[in-house]
Amino acid sequence: VGDALKDRFDGASRVMLSGAELEPAARNDPAPHRVPRRDRYRFTLRPHNPDHKSPGAKDLVYLEPSPGFCEKNPRLGIPGTHGRACNDTSIGVDGCDLMCCGRGFRTQTMFVVERCN
Repeated sequence: VGDALKDRFDGASRVMLSGAELEPAARNDPAPHRVPRRDRYRFTLRPHNPDHKSPGAKDLVYLEPSPGFCEKNPRLGIPGTHGRACNDTSIGVDGCDLMCCGRGFRTQTMFVVERCN
């Protein structure tokens, strides 16, 4: 399941809304004539890049790119990654390559001597 979601996430498409009305479609019909779920809102998603195809029902989409998390942005509450400790042996999110955003990093070796009980 995780791999399938990751594949969809990696293939997500940036879209724009067409049709400015974002309110649910207003109908005066009684309940049996409800608007079908997929037609509930009066807008359609168009690809941000006109060379791309329109997204399908199961495609992941986004309206605007995520902010960068490398640099500090007080307005958005993003502390940035300058000065944070990273793990130079990790390939995960705590690894220096990812966390330092390509800026490089300094390594520091510390020796700790402990006494036995």
